[in-house]
Amino acid sequence: MEKYILAFDQGTTSSRAMLFDKNGNICSVAQKEFNQIFPQPGWVEHDPIEIWSSQVAVAAEAMSKISINGSYLECIGITNQRETTIVWDRKTGQPIYNAIVWQDRRTSYYCDQLKDEGLSDKIKEKTGLVIDSYFSGTKIKWILDNVEGARIRANRGELAFGTVDSWLVWKLTQGRTHVTDVSNASRTMLFNINTLDWDDELLRLFEIPLSMMPRVASSSEIYDHTNTTFFASKVPIAGIAGDQQAALFGQMCVDDGMVKNTYGTGCFLLLNTGEKPFISRNNMLTTVAWQINGKVTYALEGSIFIGGAVVQWLRDGLGIIKSSTEVERLAAQVEDNGDVFFVPSFTGMGAPYWDQYARGLMVGITRGTGRAHIARAALEGIAYQTMDVIKAMELDTAMEIHELRVDGGASANNLLMQFQADILNIPVIRPKVVETTALGAAYLAGLAIGFWRSIDEIKNQWQVDNSFTPSIPVEKADTLKAKWANAVERAKFWSK
Repeated sequence: MEKYILAFDQGTTSSRAMLFDKNGNICSVAQKEFNQIFPQPGWVEHDPIEIWSSQVAVAAEAMSKISINGSYLECIGITNQRETTIVWDRKTGQPIYNAIVWQDRRTSYYCDQLKDEGLSDKIKEKTGLVIDSYFSGTKIKWILDNVEGARIRANRGELAFGTVDSWLVWKLTQGRTHVTDVSNASRTMLFNINTLDWDDELLRLFEIPLSMMPRVASSSEIYDHTNTTFFASKVPIAGIAGDQQAALFGQMCVDDGMVKNTYGTGCFLLLNTGEKPFISRNNMLTTVAWQINGKVTYALEGSIFIGGAVVQWLRDGLGIIKSSTEVERLAAQVEDNGDVFFVPSFTGMGAPYWDQYARGLMVGITRGTGRAHIARAALEGIAYQTMDVIKAMELDTAMEIHELRVDGGASANNLLMQFQADILNIPVIRPKVVETTALGAAYLAGLAIGFWRSIDEIKNQWQVDNSFTPSIPVEKADTLKAKWANAVERAKFWSK
C-alpha cells in the first residue's frame, strides 16, 4: 500500500492541502479560499474557526481525490502564514478574538512609541527583527488590552497564544498539544534567536504572561498524533515551518550562501547563513530558518512589497492587459524597455530601503513609449528590487551568491527570469516542483519519521525545470543598474 505525506499549507487568502509520494511528487491538491475581514482601514482579521474548517475540508478533498483515508498517511507537515496571531481559551478551545493577520497595522502607533523609547537596537539584537506591527508581539498585547477580561484571564493561565501552526496542532490534538517550531517563534518579536527561547525581558515589556506561550520545538520531530475522528487513525504531526522558511527548505537551499526568491504578490528572499545569525546592517531581517536534529540554521530575509502585484495593476488599474498571463507576450513585443524605468513602490518600499513614504514612479516616458515598454519596465522592476535585496545580503554576510533559486507564480514568466539572470549576472534556476512551500513542510515531516532517510536523499529528488544564464554584457547591465538606482532615489519620500 503506497503511503503519502499530507502537507497543510495554510496561507493568507486560502488553505491548501497536498499529498506527496516518496519521490516528492504532488499526487493530489485541494484549495479553499476563506473570508478576509477588514473592520477598519489598516486592520485585517481572519476567523480562526474558518481557518481550521477550511484546512480540514481541503485535507478531506485532497484524500478523496485519490480515494484514500488516514491509514494511507505516514505523517502530516504544516506550513503557515507567519506572524498572524490567535488567542484562545485553554478550556473551551474557543478564540477570544479574531486572528489578527500579519498585514494588520493597528499597532503601528505603539511600535513608534517603542522606537521613540530607544528599544530598536535591543529588540533587533535579541530577535533579529525590526520593531514593526508586522510581528506577533504587539498584536498579542493589543488583544489583552482591548478584549474585555482578557488580561485577567491571561494572568490566571486560562488563555493560550499561537501562530496559525500552533492553532492547527491544538485543533488536531483536541487541545492536548500546545507547540510551535523555532521558525514561527522567531517571527513573534518575543523569541530570543540566540538562546532559542522566549525572552523574559520582552514578555515583561509587552505584558504577556509566559503561561500563554507554546512550547518551542524543532522543525522536524513528532510533536504528537492526531486525536480527531477525521483521519480514522492516529497520524503523526511531524513537521512545522513558517511559509518562507518551508519554501527555502523545499528549494533545498540547505547550504550556507544558497538563496531563494518566492515571486508572489510581493517577493520574499531568504539567504541561508548557516549556524550563525547575522544581524543585518542593511535592513534585512534575521530569522531562524529551521532546526533539525538539534542543529539550528539561520537565514537573512528581505521582503519586497510589490512583486506580481504590479502585473495585477497593469491589468486592473491601467487596463493594458486582460489577464496576468498576457504580460510576458506583451513585454516581448519590444527588444528593451525603451529607457523606461518603473519603480512599483505603491505602498512604500520594503527591504532594503524601508521607506513608507515612497510611491510608485515611472520615468523615461517619451512619445515613442507604448504599452509593451511599460509592461517590460514593470517586469524589470520586480527583478531590480530582487537585485537590491541580494546585494544588501552580500554586504551583510560577505558571502558571494552564485545562483538564485526561484518559485511562486511569477517565476513561470521566462522573460522576467531571463532578465533576473542578466541583471544579477548569476544563473536563475526554476525547479520542476514550484510548490516549494508545501513540499518543504512535507520534507521536514518525512525526515522526522524516516520516510526519507536524510537531506542528501531529498537533494537527489530536486530537479531543474529551467535554468536561465546571463546573456547581456556586464557593461550594459551596469548602465541599467545605475539608471534604476536613479529612479529609486526619485521615488523615495514622495508622500512625506
